[in-house]
Amino acid sequence: MIKLARMTARVAITCTAVIALATPAAAQSEAVSLAGTWRVAPDPSASGSDTVRKLGLTDTADIWLPGSLQAQGHGELPGMDSPWVGDTRPAEWGRLEYAPYRSADNFKMPFWLTPDRVFMGAAWYSREVTVPPTWTGKHVSLYLERAHWVTEAWLDGRPLGKNESLSTPHHFDIGAIEPGTYTLDLRIDNSMAYGVGPNAHSMTDHTQTNWNGVVGAIQLRASPMVSVEQVRVVPSGTSKNAVATVTIRNRTKNAQNVDLTAIATNDHAPTATASSSVTVPAQSDQQATITIDLGSDAAMWSEFTPHTYHLEVEANSDSGTHSFQTWFGLRDLASADGRFTINGNPIYLRGTLECAIFPKTGYPPTATAEWERIFNRLREFGLNHMRFHSWCPPRAAFLAADKLGMYLQVEGPFWVNQGPQLGRGDPIDQYVYDETDRILAEFGNHPSFLLMAYGNEPSGPGPRNMGENFLAEWLNTYKASDDRRFYTSGAGWPIMEESQFHVPYQPRIQRWGEGLDSTMNSKPPTTRTDYNEYSSRFDDPILAHEIGQWCVFPNFEEMGKYTGHLKPKNFEIFRDLLTNNGLGHRERDFLMASGRLQVLAYKEEVEAALRTSDFGGFQLLDLHDFPGQGTALVGVLDPFWDPKPYITAEEFHAFAGPITPLARFADRVFTNGEEFAADIDIAHFGAGTLKNAVVAWSIDLEDGTPMAGGSFRAMDLPVGDLIRVGSLRATLSAERATKATLRVEIENEGISNTWDIWVFPNQQPADIPASVHFTRMLDAEAERVRARGGTVLFMPEGRFTEGEVALGFSPVFWNTAWTNDQAPHTLGLFIEPDHPLFDHFPTDYHTDWQWWDLIGWPTAQAGAMVL
Repeated sequence: MIKLARMTARVAITCTAVIALATPAAAQSEAVSLAGTWRVAPDPSASGSDTVRKLGLTDTADIWLPGSLQAQGHGELPGMDSPWVGDTRPAEWGRLEYAPYRSADNFKMPFWLTPDRVFMGAAWYSREVTVPPTWTGKHVSLYLERAHWVTEAWLDGRPLGKNESLSTPHHFDIGAIEPGTYTLDLRIDNSMAYGVGPNAHSMTDHTQTNWNGVVGAIQLRASPMVSVEQVRVVPSGTSKNAVATVTIRNRTKNAQNVDLTAIATNDHAPTATASSSVTVPAQSDQQATITIDLGSDAAMWSEFTPHTYHLEVEANSDSGTHSFQTWFGLRDLASADGRFTINGNPIYLRGTLECAIFPKTGYPPTATAEWERIFNRLREFGLNHMRFHSWCPPRAAFLAADKLGMYLQVEGPFWVNQGPQLGRGDPIDQYVYDETDRILAEFGNHPSFLLMAYGNEPSGPGPRNMGENFLAEWLNTYKASDDRRFYTSGAGWPIMEESQFHVPYQPRIQRWGEGLDSTMNSKPPTTRTDYNEYSSRFDDPILAHEIGQWCVFPNFEEMGKYTGHLKPKNFEIFRDLLTNNGLGHRERDFLMASGRLQVLAYKEEVEAALRTSDFGGFQLLDLHDFPGQGTALVGVLDPFWDPKPYITAEEFHAFAGPITPLARFADRVFTNGEEFAADIDIAHFGAGTLKNAVVAWSIDLEDGTPMAGGSFRAMDLPVGDLIRVGSLRATLSAERATKATLRVEIENEGISNTWDIWVFPNQQPADIPASVHFTRMLDAEAERVRARGGTVLFMPEGRFTEGEVALGFSPVFWNTAWTNDQAPHTLGLFIEPDHPLFDHFPTDYHTDWQWWDLIGWPTAQAGAMVL
């Protein structure tokens, strides 16, 4: 039996205040909130398999719901043998440096955040509930928002049924009952009920944790015996109307005549009303269709005009009046020439992933305000899109995205890979369909719900063992039944003709497993890279899958933010390793230096995608850190969506915003008198055409001295295209080695972008002084010279490795623990730029493009320049 950590005393809420419930896409009902103190009895061995046996469980405590079991101190202390959900990489666990952290009294997880408690299995929750006298003759139900995972319910011992959705609220029919006080029992089991995949973000300990409990609204609800159960809205921007399919449930023993009225209101358009009538047979469901004419001046929904309609459908019958409220947006989704279009306008999706990363709670927020904060942060950094990797968010996320004009890719809670497979006739196959049906029924009206994938990177029978046989039928089913969004097979793969867009992993500057052979590490720096050759193979839009993944050094100052039950003990390990190597005083230096290299890499990654014609967009992995899978510190934001100290939103927005100037040029390093040439494009996916726009350019030295400049003729810049503005040429002139900056801006629009280049004197390399020991290997003689205080000029020939460490130009990709030790193994250079060594080599404190030829590439020449 698990010993329970007792909670501090809390005042139990026993009031039964009745409130009017008006949540979106939910019936307008009377409701009693059940938030408050519950009794809990963890039962991981499932000994209390029925309510009779549950009554014999004496080891109970109080818990607060909404909330999770583990966050309130229940469960076992974490350890090597804990029932983790997710790949644990035993070989990595066995590494010598982790030995001090594997013991029970000093356990620290190096690969993800360490929870205070771990629990997997069933837990019983119980409290008394009161049905008020005003509910006499009404239908009563139980509503659980964001329960995890399989729930069962009993009222005074009467079973109410079972729910198993990872994505949508759990509903239990209670029926018509007498007013009074009852005992409500819940059994919640967070064991792996279906093979969704151990690393799926709907379940995994890598990100949100495998929590047990209910974290959203918990309510008893009452409605008339004839009620509106569902409203499915299909809007048409072309026709300026919305067709509402209304499902009415009659729980009485007699047929009922039901009068329906639909009222659509919008702050930016006139109110629209429509009505209909239907006869519903006894104890059955019936559907009615209402077409709502929104008028020629109807308000449209897009990222720049996020106008939503509030729709109230009222049903009047002999049983009373009942209304259902939902929100929709008037938008038409299509594709043309490899791009998505909204209301006929091409859009470009500039997105990031959300992998259920919520380190203060271990589960996603159900409050709209928090999602608005997150989406506003994306806007600040130039993005307009979020992909939910192998999970579906709560309704609050859809509401916030609707309000702010954020485009969402929603996925089922599946990463069916690494064990489970699709299409073998296992229970997971039916669960995929069931969960898809639930997601579309619950959230399908939201205009922000633009795209859907089954989930992430599937496997299963098919030509490439990617589950194609199963996914072809899944795609055809939902394209035919719900065309309000586009569907693709899976994020990452497979590419299938049945998909309406594709999310392949190929178009990016470093792919999984490429290591030092990637574009960034094997080809000299240029700003001409794009994916036109790849994208030209497809008619449907392409979204680049999980681009980026550039690691940065830990920010140890961030550790104080972890005020919940998830602790950054992985950071404690990293800090110990740094201190033990005598470098603890350099933690800030390493963070800032690696961070600036990370920004450089993301700029090139994003701009390569923007330079691609007829492209749907990109999905970063990730704008914020991913705390799991080995600890992937790949974000310019921390896991709390706060910027790190080496980046500003303005800087990132400049190369990732809706209107982005782009420059294509061949090299980054030049000699004095050499001609610089660049083609200038504008990637324009803003709100409207820029009339008579003047694009200006300048090249300035690091001290601000102008070197060259000019502007192009005024021209209109239309929305939805990659526009060639013109070409520029300039002779580069500098008396000494220097950095220069090319700036391209759209005058009077506050839009600009910059690129650094370096100019060196056009002179012959000097001989190496005799007092300097030159070597291409860090051999014994080099060590002896260094020990005597001499000077060693070390210039490796080709790629440099030292023991198990391989140096590359780029930072670590994802992390070495989860990529089979993929090279490079470093996070760039930390440089002291004021050192006399750099008197004739301009550099900042971090790796930049002028270092590319000096770090040891196959193309690097034997050096003779004395630095």
